[in-house]
Amino acid sequence: MKRYQELLLLIGQLNYTWTNTESLLIYLIAGLANTDKETAIVIFLTLNTTRARIELVERLAKTSKTPASRRQEILAITQQLGRQVKLRNKYSHCIYSFDETGDQASTQLMAIFDSKDTIKYGKIEQIDDAEIVRINEVIEHIQRINREIWAMVDRYSFPR
Repeated sequence: MKRYQELLLLIGQLNYTWTNTESLLIYLIAGLANTDKETAIVIFLTLNTTRARIELVERLAKTSKTPASRRQEILAITQQLGRQVKLRNKYSHCIYSFDETGDQASTQLMAIFDSKDTIKYGKIEQIDDAEIVRINEVIEHIQRINREIWAMVDRYSFPR
């Protein structure tokens, strides 16, 4: 399989896995806010960024009504999500380039980096075997987070 095919399949899997796992925040919102799933869905969809959704879950977990052990468990999950979102964002918000054979791939980041008196943009990075391994590891980690959230939802009888 050519690198571009492998990469596109991996990025699709990364995005699917991330979206599926991020949507599980709905159940954490419902349980922590002591509301029903439908209301939690409205709250989730009203917040239009991953960061806002994770911050909401963290803030709800930090309220006095959340037992300390549950709070720590939920914060550990949201911290893990925060670490994994960086790679997902990189591959969701970049331009891909492939050579004519499809075997060499690179990304060009679509972000501006301001310094004191200059800007930089369009950082180009090669996608090598090590990066493919890293993407696979992130997918596996997100899948583990997914299972941990489901276990938590069941353990605390959060609305489903």
